[in-house]
Amino acid sequence: MIKFCSLFSGSSGNAIFLGSDKTKLLIDAGLSAKKIIEALCSIGENPAGLSAILVTHEHSDHIKGVGILSRKFDLPIYANPATWRHMEALIGPVSPANMKFFETGEEFDIGDVCIRPFSTPHDAADPVGFNFFVGNKKITTVTDIGHVTRTLLEYIEGSHLLLLESNHDIEMLKVGRYPWYLKRRIMSDLGHLSNDMAGKTIAYLAGKGTRNFLIGHLSKENNFPDLAYQTVCNELHAKGICAGKDVMLEVALRDRVGSVIEMKV
Repeated sequence: MIKFCSLFSGSSGNAIFLGSDKTKLLIDAGLSAKKIIEALCSIGENPAGLSAILVTHEHSDHIKGVGILSRKFDLPIYANPATWRHMEALIGPVSPANMKFFETGEEFDIGDVCIRPFSTPHDAADPVGFNFFVGNKKITTVTDIGHVTRTLLEYIEGSHLLLLESNHDIEMLKVGRYPWYLKRRIMSDLGHLSNDMAGKTIAYLAGKGTRNFLIGHLSKENNFPDLAYQTVCNELHAKGICAGKDVMLEVALRDRVGSVIEMKV
């Protein structure tokens, strides 16, 4: 059995739980350790039972609680060398035994979960998304992406469950209060994915057979959950696909624990 839950997903902080029968993983820890511990306990998971923390990249909304959780529960932290170089001074001292390195593009195992980190287009040192293979199931998490490439689609295709970024509404961002340099960064090819592009990507993948979708990493300032959801629904509808009937579509919320999704393997 696979257990998956977005604990928090958004510009204010990110943390995702994925568990199998033998392995319990935390993907990013971008909030206080206290909040993440409370979130894990709320879905029946003991933080001390985690197998590891995986880090996508070094931005603060993905690493804020990483060091504290590692020290408190003696947890290994997995990241690629470039991410380690950029985050090491930010997360505080970590036991050398808990500093684990992976190479982007190369598969590795933690317990009974096979993990494949793949490169993503974002303005960080070496940002990644993850494919998780448990039994016959493939689960993918990919946020903080400025645009979708053919290579990225190849990594995502065939997923049984996908968490994909739907960060902002383009018009809200354009007229919002952010300074122009920040708007330009978000809209760049190394920024964040818009609702429109998330919708087009999900519609394409639904046509290829993926049936379970979460949209996440929503901006606090430039998006609303209902708007993101409806934008993706509209793109699905244009392809003759009905959310809630043909595919599962949910929003991974920024400030609260999401639904627990369980899948048999």
